[in-house]
Amino acid sequence: MIKNKHSLKSFNTFGIDVIAEKFCSVSDTESLIYLLNTKPVKIHILGGGSNILLTKDLEGLVVHINLKGIEVCEKSKNFSKVKVGAGENWHDFVMWAINNNLGGLENLSLIPGNVGAAPIQNIGAYGVEQKDIFYSCEILNLKTLTIETLTKNECEFSYRNSIFKSKLKDKFIILNVTYCLTNSNHNINNSYADIENEIIKNKINSPTIRNISDAVISIRKSKLPDPKKIGNCGSFFKNPVVDKKKFEHLVKEFPNIPNFTTDDNRIKISAAWLIEKAGFRGKRYNNHGVHKNQALVLVNYGGASGKDILKLSKLIQKTVSVIFGVNLEREVNIF
Repeated sequence: MIKNKHSLKSFNTFGIDVIAEKFCSVSDTESLIYLLNTKPVKIHILGGGSNILLTKDLEGLVVHINLKGIEVCEKSKNFSKVKVGAGENWHDFVMWAINNNLGGLENLSLIPGNVGAAPIQNIGAYGVEQKDIFYSCEILNLKTLTIETLTKNECEFSYRNSIFKSKLKDKFIILNVTYCLTNSNHNINNSYADIENEIIKNKINSPTIRNISDAVISIRKSKLPDPKKIGNCGSFFKNPVVDKKKFEHLVKEFPNIPNFTTDDNRIKISAAWLIEKAGFRGKRYNNHGVHKNQALVLVNYGGASGKDILKLSKLIQKTVSVIFGVNLEREVNIF
């Protein structure tokens, strides 16, 4: 059913109250194709709303993807291929995998949003990216309304990026994603100090995938606000990546700057550290601001507009650029 003048406040984790001219939630592929066959002039695709900032009312038709279902579609001695609907909640899917002793997702526990957004952003946390366990996805071609399949290589994954943010942007809808998870001999990744500290604190000698998940959940809860209580979309900015020459210049002036070497031998810098050192951590501007425990998280304390938060993000970008000569790129999509 298509609804007119529908509020999107409960469909974005920032809790921004904007109006969709027309709105429809679809729970099966046939209904989605039928809806798109009506040839709406302008469409916006909406998933879990955890990676968007709404700055204005949306004209045209907002299509909420609510495709559900989790199934093991193939199983071998060491691996299971699991197909999951784009509308499934990501963390619920992670918990389902752990409850079924399927490994690979545990470091990605408690990331907000739905499964359909995971390949678009190539979500990642604590040493793991979704591309590490990604197998394929089924997508709907918005021009031909036919279903196609993309493999891992075809998705062109990189740091918080994929083909869906470049060549295929606004041309396809992700319907479901298939992940390849371990049945046994799980690869336990506790390389991050925060995770290792949690494991030690709980006196665990041989951590399981559930132990890793529990540690990640504990860490995230201590640092990140619950979107149900304080509007936010998690990390607002990407960690910037610079070449070695630029990093050498930075480290002379800021010797304690946190950094990681990337696969292509460049240097990834902590955006949270840059923002905190620029003086924004915990700073509040009436009904919005920067979270006190995590400088990467911009928050809506209630009643803020998307334009308010966008203005703050631009101020942060400008200030970090002036102080460090580093450009911060937003993770969120702006509408």
